[in-house]
Amino acid sequence: MNGQNCHLVCPHCQVTNRVPAARLSAAPNCGKCSQPLLTGSPHELNAQTASKVIQKNDVLTIVDFWASWCQPCIMMAPQFKAAANQLPQVVFAKVQTDKYEQAAAPYNIRSLPTMVAFRGGKEIARQSGALPSQQIAQWVQSLQT
Repeated sequence: MNGQNCHLVCPHCQVTNRVPAARLSAAPNCGKCSQPLLTGSPHELNAQTASKVIQKNDVLTIVDFWASWCQPCIMMAPQFKAAANQLPQVVFAKVQTDKYEQAAAPYNIRSLPTMVAFRGGKEIARQSGALPSQQIAQWVQSLQT
């Protein structure tokens, strides 16, 4: 993210928006569909959208890689959602690895659940294992600089 503008992929229509960095706290809307760019809740990514969201978002993006058969993943889902609600200026997303294996493959996911933090298309941190919302929020806040 440069000092003036940042790119955000709309979670609704997948258009990449350029937003002045100073406006991120003002709940910006998509220029195409007028929906909120920062929703305060995780959105589901598929094989087509995962790469775009990860590569194009300049803001901190936390992706939860999970599977439907994984009990810790299922237990962590409401905790991940609660953490997203606490940090509305961070993009939270989920990739269902048993449904979209090709979306998770480039990130070398070895255990589930695994949260990976991205900024500007680059992985900056990862955390494996189910965590309560407070620990997720603390981990994400430690990455915000």
